[in-house]
Amino acid sequence: MAVVGEEGSVMVVPLLERESSSTSTSTLWVVVASTAVAVAGSFVFGCSVGFSSPAQSGIMSDLHLSLSEYSLFGSILTIGAMIGAIMSGRVTDMIGRKLAMAVSDFFCIVGWLAIFFSKDVWWLDLGRLSVGYGVGLLSYIVPVYIAEITPKNLRGGFTTINQLMISCGASLAFLLGTILTWRTLALLGVFPCLLQLVGLLFIVESPRWLAKVGDHAKFEAALRSLRGKETDISLEVEEIKDFTESLRRSPQATMLDLFQKKYLKSVIVGVGLMVLQQFGGVNAVCFYASEIFVSAGFPSGDIGTIALAAIGIPMTTLGVFLMDISGRRPLLMISAAGTCLGCFLVGMSFLLKGHELMKDLNPFLALAGILVFSGSFSLGMGGIPWVIMSEIFPINMKGSAGSLVTLINWFGSWVVSYGFNFLMAWNSAGTFFIFATVCGLTILFVTKLVPETKGRTLEEIQAELNSLSSEKPGFGMDR
Repeated sequence: MAVVGEEGSVMVVPLLERESSSTSTSTLWVVVASTAVAVAGSFVFGCSVGFSSPAQSGIMSDLHLSLSEYSLFGSILTIGAMIGAIMSGRVTDMIGRKLAMAVSDFFCIVGWLAIFFSKDVWWLDLGRLSVGYGVGLLSYIVPVYIAEITPKNLRGGFTTINQLMISCGASLAFLLGTILTWRTLALLGVFPCLLQLVGLLFIVESPRWLAKVGDHAKFEAALRSLRGKETDISLEVEEIKDFTESLRRSPQATMLDLFQKKYLKSVIVGVGLMVLQQFGGVNAVCFYASEIFVSAGFPSGDIGTIALAAIGIPMTTLGVFLMDISGRRPLLMISAAGTCLGCFLVGMSFLLKGHELMKDLNPFLALAGILVFSGSFSLGMGGIPWVIMSEIFPINMKGSAGSLVTLINWFGSWVVSYGFNFLMAWNSAGTFFIFATVCGLTILFVTKLVPETKGRTLEEIQAELNSLSSEKPGFGMDR
């Protein structure tokens, strides 16, 4: 169970409202510092995703790789991540959130060093696989840890910082990849891992996990550190203990238990968002942006890659601020509409190029499409599915559900990242029209099935999704 008693935050808002503004400020910095250390792992995630695009020409030239061999290298990150995803729930439950992040960093460091020193394709692939395993763990641990330590009124925005740092890591890899060799770029991937390892020595463990393992002294100390010395945490302590005791009395859940009728709607929402996120083409753009721009008619992919790097960070930042203001569903629909438009523009660029029409404008049409896609994805589709995933499953199913949803996400990533070059060889315009269709279907999916979770306690969300969904098929849509 990866998020144990996350619902305990239900009493936080009233408690905070009774505190003075100075106390609230002093309380918040511990949450901010802990979140900052956690999202260093998200930065590692972004660096690994952004590495393969600027490194492609250099690696293929230096190590004499064919296109299929490089496609395997690019996509093997996702195979490692799938393995990490399968183990993520169990690992975080057994050893805790902090130690799980440290283990992830170890695998990432080993992987980056293997890539840096590689002389043949085997070491290159093994290094990428190791980085993928570490990233697969981090992609689940980070949002779970943040969701467990933050008050409910800040949960959405803080959890979305995960996606912001992924964007920052990918953008930095794009930018530095235009001026550094691929080996140097791989070596730089080690540094955020080392920073997180050091930071883990100074942040608190998740109070919910400490309560789950029965370490009540450390549990209360960690919660007091996060909420402030002057805050009355007694009600929240009791709430968390009650949920932990309820969890203890529940039977050990397995992944097969997720497919019971009472959990089915949560599974459909969680898995559906991850499938649509990946098959909308995001990793095709991230992994192979340089080659897309060259194929579209740019003499070099550097200009487009730099522009791509510049758009992601401000749009993700905007999404962080809007998360707890506009709500999850409106941002998701706007984001999906933008990614649909972006893919359509890129598809039109390749279609016109194939018919030798508007030759001078085609590269800029492709650039505009990629920038619209990237900006729109960063606004909502990048981070919100992970936020919703951390909110919709009950406490006794969090570990199994998290592993399943993360596995599906990375499997989709592997399919797209491995098959993209072959799809482009088949039909460049058709490839992006397929992505546009998936993005359009995302709007319908969100409209019909995804609940609004903004400002609602986790108990309310899960009670409606998991217990009453069969009686209320239209639940939550008007909230």
